[in-house]
Amino acid sequence: MNAQTGKLWDKPQKPAEVKIEPSWKSVLQEEFGKDYFRQLTEFVKSEYQHAIVYPPPKNIFRAFELTPFNKVEVVILGQDPYHGAGQANGLCFAVGEGVALPPSLQNIFKEIESDLGQTLKKRTGDLERWAKQGVLLLNATLTVRARTAGSHQGKGWEEFTDAVIRALSEKRENLVFILWGNYAKEKGAHIDRTKHLVIESAHPSPFSAHSGFFGSRPFSKTNAYLVEHVKKPIDWL
Repeated sequence: MNAQTGKLWDKPQKPAEVKIEPSWKSVLQEEFGKDYFRQLTEFVKSEYQHAIVYPPPKNIFRAFELTPFNKVEVVILGQDPYHGAGQANGLCFAVGEGVALPPSLQNIFKEIESDLGQTLKKRTGDLERWAKQGVLLLNATLTVRARTAGSHQGKGWEEFTDAVIRALSEKRENLVFILWGNYAKEKGAHIDRTKHLVIESAHPSPFSAHSGFFGSRPFSKTNAYLVEHVKKPIDWL
């Protein structure tokens, strides 16, 4: 799968040349040759040919391009890309420049201001500014059909992103994993908590934000941990 051109394998029966950031390609190379990934590629190829699918093909692996494996310091785990026009941009919870902020992202911004006691300098929803500081904004499923939430679940993306989390847990040390909601908590069940900090709370969705997300202070906790381990804190503002 080529994240830059949007083209997938010309000959599906042969191994793919996956266009992904080099450090991630090295770490995940074994995954690309597995049966599930070949089947996933064929499914995604067909979906882009016959339906409207988000994000744009060039942004499928954007989280990896902006945050190389050896630069990851924090992982925020989402579920699906947004399925509305112009929203999904390859980073979980983020939206394209100029797009209205979804309710969950509005609540994330509210918690940042409450947690840090400061006003956001930027209220744009792209979140590339976080990714470039080492925040891997990872959705469990990297594509979705327009207006159909969950439409690409159970097709192989979850196995691929499980491998991403496993690689980070095993090969890196002193990372922060931020898990919002039950789905993220379950997906993060195998993170080695003797090596990493795992911050869990309710999801920032309006349906659950008042049940434990607001007041959970994940952003200050993350920065305190990073500073404790002689790392640069994230500028969330």
